This record gives sequence, C-alpha cells and structure tokens, in this order.
Amino acid sequence: MSELTEPRIPAVTAPPPIQRLPLLQLILVGLQHVLLMYGGAVAVPLIIGQAAGLSREEIAFLINADLLVAGVATIVQSMGIGPMGIRMPVMMGASFAAVGSMVAMAGMPGIGMTGIFGATIAAGFFGMIIAPFMSKIVRFFPPLVTGTVITSIGLSLFPVAVNWAGGGNAAVQFGSPLYLSIAALVLATILLINRFLRGFWVNISVLIGMALGYVLSGALGMVDLSGIGQAPWFQIVTPLHFGMPEFHLAPILSMCLVVVIIFVESTGMFLALGKITGQEVTPRMLRRGLLCDAGASFLAGFFNTFTHSSFAQNIGLVQMTGVRCRSVTIMAGVFLITLSLLPKAAFLVASIPPAVLGGAAIAMFGMVAATGIKILQEADIADRRNQLLVAVSIGMGLIPVVRPEFFAHLPMWMGPITHSGIAMAAVSAVSLNLMFNVLGGAERAAMSGHVHQL
Repeated sequence: MSELTEPRIPAVTAPPPIQRLPLLQLILVGLQHVLLMYGGAVAVPLIIGQAAGLSREEIAFLINADLLVAGVATIVQSMGIGPMGIRMPVMMGASFAAVGSMVAMAGMPGIGMTGIFGATIAAGFFGMIIAPFMSKIVRFFPPLVTGTVITSIGLSLFPVAVNWAGGGNAAVQFGSPLYLSIAALVLATILLINRFLRGFWVNISVLIGMALGYVLSGALGMVDLSGIGQAPWFQIVTPLHFGMPEFHLAPILSMCLVVVIIFVESTGMFLALGKITGQEVTPRMLRRGLLCDAGASFLAGFFNTFTHSSFAQNIGLVQMTGVRCRSVTIMAGVFLITLSLLPKAAFLVASIPPAVLGGAAIAMFGMVAATGIKILQEADIADRRNQLLVAVSIGMGLIPVVRPEFFAHLPMWMGPITHSGIAMAAVSAVSLNLMFNVLGGAERAAMSGHVHQL
C-alpha cells in the first residue's frame, strides 16, 4: 500500500468546544506552558539584540515586544479568529530558524534592526500568500513520515534539556553536582507525582517540580535578581520603536526561505498535536495554522520583533499532563501579554535557573520523542525500506545537533535548512517516502505478488 494518501476531509470541520476547567487549574496549567517556553521565547531577541550591539534597555524592549506578539499569536492560534488559528493547544514564540540569517543581517552595512524588521514583514506577507498551497502538503505526511519527524523533534530538543540540566551555557562549572541535584530533584518530583497522585496534581506536576527547584535554588543563592529594581513596573510596547522598516532584497529572500522551513516544522508539530488530542488535522486546519504563523511574523515586524512559529517543547507538556483543551494555551497567551506589560514580572520569570528548566525539560522533550515512536506503530515499520527511511531521516535530523558546523562550507542561503534538525528530518523523510513507497509502490506490489505465488 502506498504511504501517500489523500486525507479524509470531514463535511464539517468545526473546532472542538473550549472546555471549561476550574479557574485555579486553568491558571496553573497555563503558567506551566509559559514557564516551559519562556527561555526559548526570550533567547531569540536576546541573541539578535546582542549581535546588533543594542543597549540593555533596548534588548529588554525587544524581549517585551516578543512576549506581546507571542501572547497575541498564541491566543489567535488557539481560539481561531477569522481565517487564522488551528484551534488546538498551541504556544507561539520567536522562531530559532531565522537566528542565523538575522545575526548575519545585523552585521551587514546598511541593514541593522530596521532592515531585519522589514525582511520579517515581507516574509510574513509571503507566508500568507503561500500558506494555502503549503497546507496541501499534509498528504505527504502519512504516519510513517509524521512519526519520524516528531521523533526527530524530540531528539533535537533533548540536547537543550541536557544543557540546561548541567547549568546552562553561562555555568562556571558545567555539570556541577549542585546543578545535577537541582535538575534531578525537579525530575524526581514530576515522576513521583505522576506515580502516586491523580487528576489535578498530575496536571500541574511540572509546575510543582519547577517551583520546588526554584525555591531550593533561591535558598542556595542560585537565583540572580540583580537589576530587577531598575526595571519599570509598567511599560507599553509601541510599534516601530526603532524607526520605519527598510526593505532590502537579499535579507527578504533569506527570510522567505526561513518561512518555508517554519511551515515544514509547524506542519510536523500540528500533526503531532492532532495525534495527542485525537483530532484529524485536515488541509483546512493546517492552512489556518500556517496563516497564523505567517500573520504573526507580519505583525511582529511592525512591533519590533521577529518571525514567529509554534513551539515544539510545549507539545510534550500537553502529552504529559493530559490537559488537551485550548483554553489552557489561551490563558497562557494572556500571561504572555501581561508579562510584556510588566517588566519586573518578566524579569522574575527569567530568573529561573537553567538547572530547574532542565529537570522539567528532560521529561517534556522525551515525551515528544515518545509520541513520535507511538505514531510509528501505525506504519508498516517491519518493512526494511521503512526502517531505512526512519534510520536515515533521524540521522539527518541529528546532524545539526551533533555537529552544528557540519554544513559550514555550504552556501549561506541553505543555512535555515541545514541548521534545523527538524527541517533536515522532514525533507529526508518526505523524499525517501516518495522514493520508496510512492514512486516505488508498483514495484513493491509486484514483488509482493511474486512472493505470494512462490
């Protein structure tokens, strides 16, 4: 049987109703989502701001702008407004896929921040144009390909969890027993709650583990709150803070390629969420999700931030807690918007030590890979060709993780693909599925018939 089939499109594609959770549970589970993705959300503006030589105050403004757009995009993606939003529990934030390109732009004469924002706006507009066409690629993601890509997502995230658990990039003594003990405590708390408790407590197990780790870290002097006194209590993010955006051809072309890669990554994430929540992701739903990704990037350029996409790390949290309603991520979006207006509160969340995040992330990111393995069980994984597809695609996805400089001598325009393990795995899995199961389908059927005759 061919591993490429047209998806069944139901006559009615109304989203599931927004479930009503107890207010306390809604707040706490939403807060878990924010704490898990916050480090990634602020990392991109931090990196770009430093590369552009911005002051600390300007970098702080970039971070608040990112939180604002991420919050708005998360609410739109989860609720569905107009033609945008996949209406599933999705968290949005600044995409790492564009970091390499934007760092290069920051160093180009005459480009700067206004050139980066102009390229982001143009790329977002380009994404909105191609989203209806890209949404049709869902037919190229049968369980064999989807499971492989999602497994690769989990594996590509896992080094981030390990780096955090060891103390993070800034750790003086990476892997110190102190960092490892904090991470182990957080992880053990999550595991024990899932083993011995039920219901509400399991739903907030990650939050409890991180809170316990944060309190212990504070008692040991590991929480750095220096500078919180200088941060204002309230600050509104104003559009075009750095001036009118400028549009240059080379940066725009580079960012348009990034948007295509973001679409490929988001497709894998949406399909993973569909499996976890028991929803069939139709081309229409995928189009709405990709339109929201592109629309968020278009808006981001005006509000002093960068290309946005769905965050993979939060998929594991949905799977682990079992809370699969979109009201949780809507609440998380409200939290992000609130944090963008309250710099002191954002500063406090940013003070969570990496070791605390690492203990939680080991469980969360591992759950993403486990989801991919579960989906692979729906495919004919006993077939040797399919085994080869999984093996090669996961291996390709791990190349940028194991040796980021592996493709350093290839053209710069290929960077968004070669630096993304998710994109590498997706391109490999789709291509090999076409070669083995679609174009080679007739040959395989003939060989199967010949074997049966023998």
